[in-house]
Amino acid sequence: MSESDSFIDEVTDAVRQDKLFAAFRKWWWVGALIILAIVGGTAWNAWQKEQAAAEARGFGDQVMAAMNGDDTDAALAKITPDGAGRAAVLKILQGDQAVSAKKPQEAMKFYQEAAAEPGLPASITQLAQLKAVLAGGASMDPTTRTQILASLAQPGAPYRPLAMEQQAIDKLASGDKAGAIATATQILQDAGLTPGLQQRATELIVALGGTVPHVPGAVSQPATQE
Repeated sequence: MSESDSFIDEVTDAVRQDKLFAAFRKWWWVGALIILAIVGGTAWNAWQKEQAAAEARGFGDQVMAAMNGDDTDAALAKITPDGAGRAAVLKILQGDQAVSAKKPQEAMKFYQEAAAEPGLPASITQLAQLKAVLAGGASMDPTTRTQILASLAQPGAPYRPLAMEQQAIDKLASGDKAGAIATATQILQDAGLTPGLQQRATELIVALGGTVPHVPGAVSQPATQE
């Protein structure tokens, strides 16, 4: 390479560096803003998570204090929940208190309000619906009760066996013994069966003169009639 070529390359590099430095001096604030946005966004997310955790702890502390206090009903009524989820939890707890106080209509009202909260996970909504059915009993509108239980008893629903138990009770109350036995038999074949529910379904089948089906892990037994 000749000296002239070397000189030209050096000049070109110098010009390129000058342009780079000039651009940096002109646009440095753009890079600074990007860095601030990244750092600020991370800090904001961390702050939001901490705020949410603090609010959850605060709500939990209020609920625990109310449940352990002398006047639980009044203490729960004073809590102002933030969000549909906490509102639903609070109303379910108020419904449970009403059940303990033998106030089924009041309990059913709380549970129905909890189930009506928007944007809840299906498991919470359906839990509130089931509790409303249990609290309301025969006093609930029959059509409403039937519709709710039919929805709760769908395959894959979290409280399907318990809903089917109520369906069996309703069929028995209406004089449909065969239908009650058939529903109780379905309960015994459900994957979500609990020992307590298995015993109740078995006792219902036996009491109605049906035949208890074989259940894995349990011994099938013939029904006895009185």
